Amino acid sequence: MTESASPSVLTVSALNQAVARMLERSFPLTWIGGEISNFTRAASGHWYFTLKDDAAQVRAVMFRGRAQYADFTPREGDRVEVRALVTLYAPRGDYQLNVEAIRRAGVGNLYEAFLQLKEKLAAEGLFDAARKRPLPDFVRTIGIVTSPQAAALRDVLTTLRRRAPHVRVVLYPTPVQGEGAASKIAQAIATASARNECDVLLVCRGGGSIEDLWSFNHEIVARTIVGCDIPVIVGVGHETDFTIADFAADLRAPTPTAAAELAALPRADWLAQLEGHADDLQYALRKRISDTSQTLDWLSRRLISPSAYIAHERVKLQNLQARLHHAHRMPLDTARFALAQLRQRWQAQLPDTRAPRIRIAAHARHLTSCVSAHLDRRQRHLSALSAQLEMLNPQRTLERGYAIVTDEKGQVVRTPRQLQPHKHVTLRLADGTAQIGIASVQQPLGGD
Repeated sequence: MTESASPSVLTVSALNQAVARMLERSFPLTWIGGEISNFTRAASGHWYFTLKDDAAQVRAVMFRGRAQYADFTPREGDRVEVRALVTLYAPRGDYQLNVEAIRRAGVGNLYEAFLQLKEKLAAEGLFDAARKRPLPDFVRTIGIVTSPQAAALRDVLTTLRRRAPHVRVVLYPTPVQGEGAASKIAQAIATASARNECDVLLVCRGGGSIEDLWSFNHEIVARTIVGCDIPVIVGVGHETDFTIADFAADLRAPTPTAAAELAALPRADWLAQLEGHADDLQYALRKRISDTSQTLDWLSRRLISPSAYIAHERVKLQNLQARLHHAHRMPLDTARFALAQLRQRWQAQLPDTRAPRIRIAAHARHLTSCVSAHLDRRQRHLSALSAQLEMLNPQRTLERGYAIVTDEKGQVVRTPRQLQPHKHVTLRLADGTAQIGIASVQQPLGGD
């Protein structure tokens, strides 16, 4: 029979590591509330403290990388809420909280209410930039809504006295924290709006916890700021503090002192602007006088007597007349010159026609003599033909006693065979015609 294997043995380190992994898996990041005790800030920047309640306590550590983002430094006895991971510190075997974030107790619920109200009012358009009014350029009176005992009031008055001593200040006193402070703040703002004696209204208070500033996170304060007829600047808390009043205001200031600086420009700036405007006005006046003087001198130089003006215009007219005459003659002279050049070129291109003219004249004379001789010859020939024609004219033959005999059909009778007895024939004589009858026809001898 074999001996059973001995069970495995864990080291303390392995045990602590296993327990640490089990704790981290079993308890993810969660919010834990308690009271600060034994708070220590190491030279490295890490925070070590104990978180306790009436019945128990647990060690906690917040490393420098996380602690630097906390908006406050815890003190002994502060009630806080931490977002932490449950783990085990292996060297001592103690379990502890590894803190990722810290806030004052109750801040979680307040912050949730803050976000809900902010979302509601934003949806209604109370925070729209288009609704917000610009601050006046020159402020004569500034209203302040705050507590008369507040340090913020002293800061604002000191700033205004230093920067703008000419500004009148009206205080609308009200408590800025505690029970019923929100309604009293809203009432003070409404009073300032109704009296309408200020150019701009400051709503301010110094820094504090979220509970101290909670009066400025009430809906009544935001709506009263929006309904105020005077531009409102809100300077509540420090630069990192934001309230509902900041979003509803026409302008948010990071601190009350900054609100006073935004409300009124320094007196020195106004004086510098006035001096600048005075310098600009003097320069503009001197320039206007200088320009007017130059214009007057120029007009005086142009102002001449009527006779001189007429003489000047006459000279201008003569010049224009000469220019018109020149403009009229110049194209004509140019055309004449061009024509002369063309004529010279044309004459240079003409051939020498004297010899051909002589030859043509000789040919003309020869042609004339030839035509005359030919006409003479033709005239003589025509005369001869005319004489011959005259000799052959039947009328001349008739005048010599001859006659032309035609039968009844009008045909010339040339032989007796064409004649028949008892027929009529017509005789054409030199001076007329005669119709005669044929008694008998004598045939020529040897005829058929």
